[in-house]
Amino acid sequence: MNAKQVSGAAAGEHRRFDGTSQNRSLERGLEILRAFKPGTDLLGNGELAERTGLSAATVSRLTQTLVTSGFLEHDRRARAYRLAAPVLSLGHAMRAASPVLRAATPLMRDVSLKHHVNVGLASADRAEMVYLESIRYNRRASLRTIVAGQRVPIELTSLGRAYLATLDDAARGELLARIMRSYRSASWRPVGQEIDKAIAKVSAAGYCVASWQPGVVAIATPLNGTGGQAMVLNLSLATDEPGASIERRHAATLMALKEGILHDLQVREIDA
Repeated sequence: MNAKQVSGAAAGEHRRFDGTSQNRSLERGLEILRAFKPGTDLLGNGELAERTGLSAATVSRLTQTLVTSGFLEHDRRARAYRLAAPVLSLGHAMRAASPVLRAATPLMRDVSLKHHVNVGLASADRAEMVYLESIRYNRRASLRTIVAGQRVPIELTSLGRAYLATLDDAARGELLARIMRSYRSASWRPVGQEIDKAIAKVSAAGYCVASWQPGVVAIATPLNGTGGQAMVLNLSLATDEPGASIERRHAATLMALKEGILHDLQVREIDA
């Protein structure tokens, strides 16, 4: 393939995923599935319409299709729907097929045990970060609340702020504008300032620090070079120590873990 053919193929590939030729019915069906969050068991057509912004007639048609195709179950007594087993199967297939998770998970587990910290790997989905893997050090099950599939807000977390640092100005501005709509201007100001500091920190040191939950400090770094969607790696621990102290003790550990994962990925690609 010559340079002109490569350029044309790349342009065609870009057009496939630039949103200009999306299937609206499929997109709306996926919005129905997105409406189900952890802690949500049953949703009726009215609740789904409210969460998705779709009309009641459209929701009714789509839920019937999703039940027929096996992705939703209909609870006749409650007149509502719940996610069905194939949705879980898709998540499992994604995790099993991910070369990044295959490389990262054993290394994450080793670091967690050696340094007594929680280790997470996440990617962005709209205004939230979704954990792809979460290794919790704490032996008490009641404190191991973050699991794969869990969502956390982009604007408040080290994971999200490190992700924001990977975006160009236009993409970052568009995402932050969408997030800001749920804030009042006065309450957004300190959040925006913290985001700016985190982005500068990632640029200077490769990581950022945040404590969005009381008594928990987290350090995160973008995991570049994995192909596909950007991922972010973090360490966190429950502590009353200030973030600066945790940074001094654990930042180097996080960055070494990142390099180890990227090295393992490179070796796997060479061997493949």
